[in-house]
Amino acid sequence: MSEQAKLPAGHDPAVALPGEVPPGEVTLGEILQGEVLPPELTAKLSRKDFVPDVEPRWCPGCGDYSILAQAQRVMPDFGVPRENIVFISGIGCSGRFPYYMNTYGFHGIHGRAPTLATGLKLARPELMVWVITGDGDALSIGGNHILHAMRRNVDIRVVMFNNRIYGLTKGQASPTSEFGQRTKSTPIGSVDYPIHPLVVALAAEATFVARSVDTVVDNLQGVLERAGRHKGAAFVEVLQNCNIFNDGAHRAFTDKEVRADRLLFLEHGKPMLFGKNRDMGIRLNHLRPEVVRLGENGITEADVLVHDEASEDPTIHFMLARIYWPDFPVPVGVIRNVRRPTHDELVDRQIEAAIASEGAGDVAGLLRSGDTWTVE
Repeated sequence: MSEQAKLPAGHDPAVALPGEVPPGEVTLGEILQGEVLPPELTAKLSRKDFVPDVEPRWCPGCGDYSILAQAQRVMPDFGVPRENIVFISGIGCSGRFPYYMNTYGFHGIHGRAPTLATGLKLARPELMVWVITGDGDALSIGGNHILHAMRRNVDIRVVMFNNRIYGLTKGQASPTSEFGQRTKSTPIGSVDYPIHPLVVALAAEATFVARSVDTVVDNLQGVLERAGRHKGAAFVEVLQNCNIFNDGAHRAFTDKEVRADRLLFLEHGKPMLFGKNRDMGIRLNHLRPEVVRLGENGITEADVLVHDEASEDPTIHFMLARIYWPDFPVPVGVIRNVRRPTHDELVDRQIEAAIASEGAGDVAGLLRSGDTWTVE
């Protein structure tokens, strides 16, 4: 697995990164709730345990197969029993995902997966909840729900497949389709500017924001693992190919022959270097990012920006969410990773405080209080 995606170089896996639960640390409360079981109380799971007896059905060559495979590979690493893992989806090709994970799942209605996940996490905070969605499901009809799930810091992991097209409905322009792109709904070119999904997630105060690519499997696997270990609202954009209705949407910078020069693999605490020879980088020129080459015009590694995923100030994170090919290499990996109280934690605190000051309350008494009448 790529260290660029999985853990910063030199990191001690026994020490938690910002925003993450310390590996191997299990509290008595977690054991009692069933969120995490110590190794001696549960058998070691493997990828096969997360593969159901249902054959995945997407178009041959679809990028969804890769995302599914990497998700199945990382699940055993969390040490969470399958019955405590839930995948929730909306409508679209990605909506089939819960059927192909041997865990609990819920196939919701269009755009409402974050809402279902919010309710489930409040009712059962011990569960590991994943939301699987697409660029249309998440950013069109589901845009409102994504925003509020992120700003509330609901402890869920949203994985958005971005193929820049509506695939299930056979090729209409989506919220991320490029300006001028010809589709079945925009036959002479789209006049809408595309949404930057990671910018939306950052603006909504998501505490974990990352991007990966369906064909860069080591990076994808690492990003999913980092998202799974995060405590809070995680948003992962996966650049995914729809080889039927928008083939090659990301190929200009993701193909093996060019990705070294056109993808920027982010590492916490490391300079933002890229290129086959690692001799190109990103620096700030006043307030603007620019691509520089080491050795030219006196440029050294000291001039290159150092990635800080844990910075509370999201200014550079916003910059990374916006720069894109062909003007810049496309950043992949973890962009933001900070720790804040989660939605369920804050709600629990409010309930505990209310009970401490007002007592446990009486629902039956509340229903019978005030003005009441009998209908005969």
